[in-house]
Amino acid sequence: MRTRYNPKAVEQLNSFDRYIKDKETIQNIIAKNKGKKIFLEIGMGKGDFITQLAILDKENIYIGVEVSVQVLALAAKKLIRYETENNIKLDNVFFMSFDAIDIAQVFEDNQIEKIYLNFSDPWPKKKHAKRRLTNEKFLAEYKKVLRKHGNIEFKTDNRLLFEYSLVSMQNYGLKFLEVYLDLHKADVFNIETEYEKKFSPFGPIYKIIVEY
Repeated sequence: MRTRYNPKAVEQLNSFDRYIKDKETIQNIIAKNKGKKIFLEIGMGKGDFITQLAILDKENIYIGVEVSVQVLALAAKKLIRYETENNIKLDNVFFMSFDAIDIAQVFEDNQIEKIYLNFSDPWPKKKHAKRRLTNEKFLAEYKKVLRKHGNIEFKTDNRLLFEYSLVSMQNYGLKFLEVYLDLHKADVFNIETEYEKKFSPFGPIYKIIVEY
């Protein structure tokens, strides 16, 4: 996601009390919330999706992951503004910055209930296929941290990435629970991301839900 460079992004994030910088801190939070389910969005953008999930389900923990600290700083600012305007504080949502391939270095085995992959970078060139978040090497890392029968929910507007993901997930042996060729025409509950709201008028949104 492209965004204007903010030289104070790291400073702003460090002052945000729900920005988690290391494994030890997030594991302490999880330990203090023993019994609660952990949901993870990889590639959270400005945070609308993960925030809405946290609002709807205050009993569990929601963690948004974004590699770019520039984008995370915008998400933190947006969340603070929402809380101020609504006179609330969401204590069950946290932001982190790490590469998805390192997920097993941050979370323990069988710790995550569900992973959301929303509008991931399609990496359209064939030589970059291994960077796609539904590539088998990423699926293998997700398996380590997901609980038994844990789920991945994947959404995209990119037909080629959708088709690639179907094949990759099938080859990895995942169980398909739901597949949508045009999500917005289906009568199902759906929280839209910022990207989805902007680009869904121009074509179908594809969705896959799989189980390990």
